[in-house]
Amino acid sequence: MDALSALIGLPDRLGAEHTAAEIAQQPATWPGTLALCRRQQAELRALVAGRAGMPVLLAGAGTSDFIGRSVERLLQQRWCTPVRAVASTELLTGMDDWLRTVEGALCISFSRSGESSEGVAVIEEMKRRFPRVAHLVITCNAQGVMAKLMQGQAQSYALVLDPATNDRGLAMTSSFSNMVVAGQSLAYLDDLNGYAGMLEQLAASAGSLLPRAADAAAELAKRGLTRVCFLGSGALRATAAESALKVQELTAGRIFTMSESFLGLRHGPLSFIDQQTLVVAYVASDAQTRLYESDLLRELHDKRLGATIAATGFALTPKLLEVAEVALDLGEGADAPPDALRPPLDVIFGQLLGLFCSLEAGLKPDTPSPSGAISRVVSHVKIHTSEPVPELK
Repeated sequence: MDALSALIGLPDRLGAEHTAAEIAQQPATWPGTLALCRRQQAELRALVAGRAGMPVLLAGAGTSDFIGRSVERLLQQRWCTPVRAVASTELLTGMDDWLRTVEGALCISFSRSGESSEGVAVIEEMKRRFPRVAHLVITCNAQGVMAKLMQGQAQSYALVLDPATNDRGLAMTSSFSNMVVAGQSLAYLDDLNGYAGMLEQLAASAGSLLPRAADAAAELAKRGLTRVCFLGSGALRATAAESALKVQELTAGRIFTMSESFLGLRHGPLSFIDQQTLVVAYVASDAQTRLYESDLLRELHDKRLGATIAATGFALTPKLLEVAEVALDLGEGADAPPDALRPPLDVIFGQLLGLFCSLEAGLKPDTPSPSGAISRVVSHVKIHTSEPVPELK
């Protein structure tokens, strides 16, 4: 029995019941999210139609921001329109910078609970000050304020995912991957059958990855890690950022984390890596990108920077296996989906590492913040409203 399955079977004295189960359920829930988007395809296409060339903003805070960053390039490529992931925390303090000079836009807001102070305030203020902006909320909570703000409103729609994805643990896990799947489904609204085949590959790879990644994460956690650096390129850069946040959240900040692109690491952040650092590499399938990534990992290995290198990727080559102590192969190269679709799959290792490091630290993963510094929903932020400004005529 693998480490994750064994954990799920234990009594809840460890405080990991929800987080462990929510990580494990992910590949089984993704087809349901696609099916939901398929059922609501007409409504979603109606909201998007006629907006070619208009900017699309992807809003969210923390993990929900990384959802937007995971699908930003994919949506831009598939929709042939400008798409920018902008944290709702940034939109709240700089909305004019993004909207004052545009004739119209679509704001897609991601939120597990739909109750985040900043997320709710962004929608309310944007509707008040920039009424030409259309809104799509993707959430896991039908009763959340953000979903309710869409009801009965023109140019407004809420895509509410299955309640099973509304994680009860503090850290977002299955809610993250399912909202990414929803975002990817939006990108493929004109070819959901094609996307379905690629999602099936992702789910199959995830089912194979889960037990192996759980055992690897449990073993690494026992080493008393003090630092973890996550690396990724393109959409997998967002996966690296989300993974770093998962380890940080689930260990209450006791493990220092950072994320970076492979090439960006050399430009200063390399100083973060010491002899106690675990380096986690989300290795791209794109051949040219992988050449750059392999060079960086070889440099770390030869310079003895980092205690351990762990890598995930499709068809990992002997060259990569030489430098990675932990290698989690995701499948044959012929089965590899585009790198832009991989965040829901690769993030599983980061989630599991956070889970087992939390347990090794003597914390309860479902509620890992003993001081109460962080909570499941950020809902206590004081909102300062701005005066309306004239829109572009």
